Amino acid sequence: MSLDTPVAIGDELLAGPTQKRPASSTQGTQSPAFWPRLVPFALVLMLAVIGPFLATHSATEVVGGQSEAPSGEFWFGTDANGLDIYSRVVTAFRLDIVIALCITIIATVIAMVVGLVSGMYQSNRGVSGILARLLGRAVDLVQSIPVMIAGLVIVSFFGRNAVVITLSLAVVLMPFQARLMRTEVLRTRTDGYIDAARMSGESEGRLLVRHVLPNSFRPTIENTSTIFGMAIIFCAALGFLGVGIPTPTAEWGTMLAAGAPDAAVGRWWSVLFPAAALALSVWSASLVVAAFVGKRRTSH
Repeated sequence: MSLDTPVAIGDELLAGPTQKRPASSTQGTQSPAFWPRLVPFALVLMLAVIGPFLATHSATEVVGGQSEAPSGEFWFGTDANGLDIYSRVVTAFRLDIVIALCITIIATVIAMVVGLVSGMYQSNRGVSGILARLLGRAVDLVQSIPVMIAGLVIVSFFGRNAVVITLSLAVVLMPFQARLMRTEVLRTRTDGYIDAARMSGESEGRLLVRHVLPNSFRPTIENTSTIFGMAIIFCAALGFLGVGIPTPTAEWGTMLAAGAPDAAVGRWWSVLFPAAALALSVWSASLVVAAFVGKRRTSH
């Protein structure tokens, strides 16, 4: 065989030193789009940090007349209680974003543990198999309950505060991540290197942490931006229904609920600006999802 003859190795074709792989040119043209898509989400995170410092008035005290239109003194106007809407919108960034981040982190961590155990040992006999199957059925049960109904019930029992809302939404959003993690574990556990590691004498705990987890968690991490957006929406929905963070604490959902009567008679500013902040946060999270999906397709 001549040295110039192409040799197939796996899925690649080595034809010679002058031949270029088409994948590299594809990555070069598509990968730069990844970073610009993260800019809106970075802006939202920055507003969560500095938002309260941008307020021009107190976010919890009456500073003007009722339902005043936007002006030089009150940039976004005032609501029906005389509270400055601009100050409340920028201050609410910190509360709503922190709650959404905590929900995302808690739901993802619990989901990764549940997905690891239920996916790895569901077909086993004995205690580990029973526990894995019970966890799988528990995830299915929680996911069958509508998120808003579960949130309403939990908040009604345990009170309207940030901790209860965070924990309740983390529990009801966890199955979305757990099922994704479980699917990846089911795919990974049949790979040959898992059997080789088990035959070499590695413990089950070390097998999970060292081999299964690193090869299964990426889709779950990429999906955290979706959970983040859902967390903001449901947190605001609880506030709109009157079971969210109580007033006068600045929170977008309660602001929308308080401004709805004004909006019905043409005082649009009471709902426009908190709704825009809510939409910006959810949209920025969706861009992060698109960025990771696009990057994953490019890498393949």
